[in-house]
Amino acid sequence: MFRPAYLELRESGPDRYDVMWKVPAQGDLRLAVTVKFPAGTAEVTLPEGRFIDNAYVQRWQIARAGGLAGQKVSIEGIVNGVTDVIARLERQDGTSQVERVRPDDPQFTVKERAGAGEVAGTYLLLGVEHILGGADHLLFVLALLLIVRGGKRIIFTVTAFTVAHSITLVAATLGWVHIPRPPVEAMIALSIVFVAAEIVQGLRGNAGLTARAPWVVAFSFGLLHGFGFAGALAEVGLPQTAIPVALLTFNVGVELGQLLFVGAALGSYAVLVRLSVPRPLWTQYAGAYFIGAIASFWALQRVGAFF
Repeated sequence: MFRPAYLELRESGPDRYDVMWKVPAQGDLRLAVTVKFPAGTAEVTLPEGRFIDNAYVQRWQIARAGGLAGQKVSIEGIVNGVTDVIARLERQDGTSQVERVRPDDPQFTVKERAGAGEVAGTYLLLGVEHILGGADHLLFVLALLLIVRGGKRIIFTVTAFTVAHSITLVAATLGWVHIPRPPVEAMIALSIVFVAAEIVQGLRGNAGLTARAPWVVAFSFGLLHGFGFAGALAEVGLPQTAIPVALLTFNVGVELGQLLFVGAALGSYAVLVRLSVPRPLWTQYAGAYFIGAIASFWALQRVGAFF
């Protein structure tokens, strides 16, 4: 699953900033990625860190004469395993700047003011990356496509999934509904197990609920997956002065990534049909059991994380 490192700079006074630095962790091991501020930057308080929910979080305060505007902030060690770093600056005047730092250019320049277009572009790409990097969400969509037949039924099913997870993404991100993330992640894995079992049932000649009313299943479990998307967005955070723009473009990015995956899956199937590639029944069973086995492993792993 897409888990970027996250840097937050909050202007707390003239030339002063509160720093929050969060990197992915596993147990008591954290990625060796650090932040390097421009010359002349002093630590007002020493960094204090602790492990929180599969991440290592540090907080401290810095100061620099003239501030950070126009200066470069670097991320060291990003090539050692972190895919991306999301950096966010919150200014005292309420404006913000959001940057996406990549391994091929591990630095960004602090600007006087970031426009809504920059925020929109950043969160749009984040949405696309999250869905394409989220194997569990894609596996659920793939399982639906293996059951649902007919262009209109596929459109209705994908639309139902989209509408549902959009509802819970907005509700959870804005704080209207809160569900702890570990149970959500475990239930997402179980939703894939359910649909995998439905594939097997269909291969045996017994149409399950997903085959009879796929939009009902897609909508119901889509609500659950929306909480998963919200959890990923919570790791990145939202710019306080551009919450609607960031939330909308992240969701649009998720949908674009989802449509790319669905298009690729249906395109691949069409090619196989055109080439008359044989699809023995045992391969279809094997695919269903493979999906179910992977999802069952995720479910056990995520339930184990409760303790």
